[in-house]
Amino acid sequence: MSTPKSLTERVCQAVGFELLALALCTPLLAWIMDRPLVDMGLVTLFIGLVALAWNVVFNALFDRLLKRLALVPNGWTRVAHALLFEGGLVAASVPLIAWWLHVSLLQALILDLGVLLFFLPYTYVYHWVYDLVRERLVAGRALDRAS
Repeated sequence: MSTPKSLTERVCQAVGFELLALALCTPLLAWIMDRPLVDMGLVTLFIGLVALAWNVVFNALFDRLLKRLALVPNGWTRVAHALLFEGGLVAASVPLIAWWLHVSLLQALILDLGVLLFFLPYTYVYHWVYDLVRERLVAGRALDRAS
């Protein structure tokens, strides 16, 4: 990581993550659950807002941890990032899903675990691509300033 991310950048990163996830998940979940698109869109949006707040807080804490431990982002740190992020989100979202969809906690957990199977690789790939694009943009700005 070359330069620290500002709060504004962290929020933009998290919003992009959630908007893309919402666009991908809502129709898929509506089809799988045989529920109206609006119902699944609202539950997905609500969980997305919880995830958005968690994303900003978690990424800031994770970056601090990497810096404190003098670790560089690599495949293993990205796996840890995805697992820890999604684990915290599961703990918060299962009760909300059960309440919103009027299903048992077990049914909500099963649904959430299914969604988790999508989000683990999605989280990994999204943040990896984000970091690659960011590094290129930061490097490009540094070259422009040096010229």
